[in-house]
Amino acid sequence: METSIADLKQKFASLFGAGGKIHVIRAPGRVNLIGEHTDYNDGFVFPMAIEPQVLIVCRGRADSTVRFASTAFEGQIAEFRVDQPIARGEPKWANYNKGIAAELIEAGIPVPGIDALMANTLPIGGGLSSSAAILVGSAVAFLTIGGLQMSMDRLALIAQRAEHQYALMPSGIMDQTIVASGKAGHAMLLDCRDNAKTFVPIDPKELRVVIVNSMVKHELNSGEYAQRRKQCETAVEFFRKDNPSIKALRDVTTEQLESAEGKLDPLIYRRARHVVTEIARTTMAATLLNKRRYEEFGELMGASHASLRDDYEVSCPELDFLAAEAPKVKGVYGARMTGGGFGGCIVALTQPRAVDQLREHLTKAYRKQFDLEPAIYVTTATAGASVIE
Repeated sequence: METSIADLKQKFASLFGAGGKIHVIRAPGRVNLIGEHTDYNDGFVFPMAIEPQVLIVCRGRADSTVRFASTAFEGQIAEFRVDQPIARGEPKWANYNKGIAAELIEAGIPVPGIDALMANTLPIGGGLSSSAAILVGSAVAFLTIGGLQMSMDRLALIAQRAEHQYALMPSGIMDQTIVASGKAGHAMLLDCRDNAKTFVPIDPKELRVVIVNSMVKHELNSGEYAQRRKQCETAVEFFRKDNPSIKALRDVTTEQLESAEGKLDPLIYRRARHVVTEIARTTMAATLLNKRRYEEFGELMGASHASLRDDYEVSCPELDFLAAEAPKVKGVYGARMTGGGFGGCIVALTQPRAVDQLREHLTKAYRKQFDLEPAIYVTTATAGASVIE
């Protein structure tokens, strides 16, 4: 990390000039071990912060101008002022930085002028939440330059609003919460209804989390995501007719779900069945991981993938192939797609000794099947966003 930070500081100086007090912010990506498309249904999710990250080198300014650059977009500097209305626009990547500044101001937080350079080791659109890392990291940068502090729960909510309003993605609260509040060496069981967190240890001597990027992104994600949310809302309306206390699919029991089969539109029924069963799998998975019952955890991962593939229909052939191939390697407990779907990544839970064999097997098999080279990340659970310098 030291070398890359030194390089970033040098690049920052070449872009914005030398001198002044420099801060370095780290915001991790995240992977969700299990609990997909449950967060916006008031359910449970089970993510962890990962080693791939966003780094932001920043320095305060004496005026109200904000300038952001990104190593991913050479030659582009996005500039706006925090003493004027902040509008979405070009370049699109900077709408995340604009959005978090605007939402902090809306929340009554004074936002200073800054110069900032971002570097990202997270794949864009890979389902590892690079967007939440940029939002939360940018918020920490503004707060740090301004000499302010904020609870990470509040920061996560502000970042979520920014993603809704400026990135136009109706995300749940999971991504921003784990990026802001992750705990090193632990996964987080997050109750998306009341934001209660339970941290479950992941022993690096016993487990590795392997993330495999399919390197495909089918251009369905945002529209299909919004459609799935609407379908869940339709299901809730159906169940609420018989039980007004039902506010979200979180409140629907397995018995209520089963009694609706044949009465509820078949497509809506399948969507609801995924969410109801996935919430149950997620809480059970956290219990199993805490008890080190890794084989059973892996079985739940497989059931989760099947449900996402068949009932929620957010998988794709590339993800299905990777999720099926990974458990063929001895020492791999289970695998599933992770993230919104339609491409992106799978996550596998493995013994440390199985990592090299898994990498070799998936690279060879995936190349043969799809003529593509997967990107593979081996990680342990890291801490959430922080000021590292």
